[in-house]
Amino acid sequence: MTQAQFSEKICVTTGFLSSMEIGDRKVNSRIIKLINLTTGISSKWLETGKGEMFAGEADKEIEEIVNLYRQLNPFFKGYFKRQLLDIINYENSTRVAKDE
Repeated sequence: MTQAQFSEKICVTTGFLSSMEIGDRKVNSRIIKLINLTTGISSKWLETGKGEMFAGEADKEIEEIVNLYRQLNPFFKGYFKRQLLDIINYENSTRVAKDE
């Protein structure tokens, strides 16, 4: 990927990207999130340099679910939330029963 292609994907100019690369401009949380979504590089790693550079499979799965959720209309978003809460409550109740 070229610098021009990358800057387009994260919605900045090539000049702004160059300034970030050499440290003249601060990288804000929006840019970090866009870099994460574009490259799969962990936001935590981008912010701190610690941890794994690439996001784990769980992060990718969550991202996929969020992208699907965003496609829903408001009615089905509410339905999805209620169903998810019901599943969590059921799982928690069965876990408590197993622990007893």
